[in-house]
Amino acid sequence: MLIRLVGLVTIEHEGEPPRHLSSAQAQVAFARLVLERSAGTSRDQLADTLWPQGLPDTWASALRSVVSRVRTFVTSEGQKPGETPLIAQSGRYLLHLPGDAVTDLEAAEAAVSEARQACGERAHAVAQQLATGAVANLRGSFLPAHEGDWVNTTRERIDELRLTALELASVSAAALGNGHHALRYADEAVRRAPFRESAHRCQMAAHAAAGNRADALRVYQQLRELLSDELGIGPSPRTQSLYLDLLREPGPQAPDPAVEEAAAAVDPLLMAAFDALWPPAA
Repeated sequence: MLIRLVGLVTIEHEGEPPRHLSSAQAQVAFARLVLERSAGTSRDQLADTLWPQGLPDTWASALRSVVSRVRTFVTSEGQKPGETPLIAQSGRYLLHLPGDAVTDLEAAEAAVSEARQACGERAHAVAQQLATGAVANLRGSFLPAHEGDWVNTTRERIDELRLTALELASVSAAALGNGHHALRYADEAVRRAPFRESAHRCQMAAHAAAGNRADALRVYQQLRELLSDELGIGPSPRTQSLYLDLLREPGPQAPDPAVEEAAAAVDPLLMAAFDALWPPAA
């Protein structure tokens, strides 16, 4: 069972058409109940999530109505009313799902973790597949019609995970010699987080891996101007070091230090990804 929370909220069973949850409030309640299903969600927490600006006078009955919609959504056809997976117990709501149930967010987190490990083991094709799969699982917005502390915190978690997946996808694509895809993922990371220096370093690395050193240097200059104009600061020492490495031509068959530095900027394990571009001399 795959539960999609990013984009259209759905439950997908293999061999069955996806089931969509249309009610905006029920989507919010369902998302929190799913992500906290191991420990349950208290009645007050769920109410505060649904009405972050303050509880309405009739919030108790309104909450019961929202929970009822969620209960209908998660109850499979053929189940008896008393067999619903969503139950109330000691002031908490508990959602019992099959053991194979996973959300798109959880699947993406697992894929990113495995992609990091694959890069460390120089399994670049595996890392690429995992990272791009994580990116695909995180397409769309998380509960775009709703605000509040819990929703915003979860949204930030998803945004950070998406950016990490994009950077991993970029680095692993460069390691496989696919400069086009390496740059495409790096460009998306920069569009989503224009002040994130690691995303710009991925851009620089993608250009360098493709042999476009001038374009890599241009990315640095654009970043320097952006940080100066908008924030009144300069690039970090790590980004400056990458720029200086780009100014130096690498020796024959030597690893390009600019690309190695960009890999390290994403995650230390990604240093190994670029061995595929410049294998050690025999």
